[in-house]
Amino acid sequence: MSVFTGWLPGAVAFYEGLEADNSKAYFTEHRAEYDELVLAPMQALLDDLAGEFGEGRVFRPYRDIRFSADKSPYKTAIGATVGGSGYVQFSASGLGVGAGCHVMAPDQLARFRAAVADDRSGEALVAAVSAVEAGGVGVSASDRLKRVPRGYDADHPRADLLRDKDLTAWVDWPVEPWLHTPEAEDRVVDALRASRPLTDWLDAHVGASESERSR
Repeated sequence: MSVFTGWLPGAVAFYEGLEADNSKAYFTEHRAEYDELVLAPMQALLDDLAGEFGEGRVFRPYRDIRFSADKSPYKTAIGATVGGSGYVQFSASGLGVGAGCHVMAPDQLARFRAAVADDRSGEALVAAVSAVEAGGVGVSASDRLKRVPRGYDADHPRADLLRDKDLTAWVDWPVEPWLHTPEAEDRVVDALRASRPLTDWLDAHVGASESERSR
């Protein structure tokens, strides 16, 4: 098992090059740099995090271009899941850490809205969001309805949350000297811990999709 020591400047340079030349030729020529400077540190980080946050999984570097107008073949960031709801991403722009529910299946969304509407669990979510933000991590939705969903009062005190179709804690940092040191792991750990009020609430009131449970 390797030891996480940060992402060296060469990892940033790899992605800067890939952004400039997103081609198979570039990736093939620099594959050893990707494996050693990008992938290996991410795997070492996941190994370190597994004991507290759960097993991680690194996403493949290849983009799914079947239904995309953008046919560039490679992702310009390496991303990995951490446990059931955490996420870590490294790129030429820096480091990002998130946790929560980025996409909700219909049954999850139904449970989410019911819990938001309920005074007890809804207020608990408001408190959880405030706690996460007090820890220096933002909370937001990437997809939101223009209006409160049918069946809920448009003047509901938590109308904004009812409009959300997902909810995620997220923080990112630009490239700084600490990124090339073990301090990067400390930043990830702190962000994931700070996100726990939200992830605990989602675990308790939303949970996994029924389709995933039946697999």
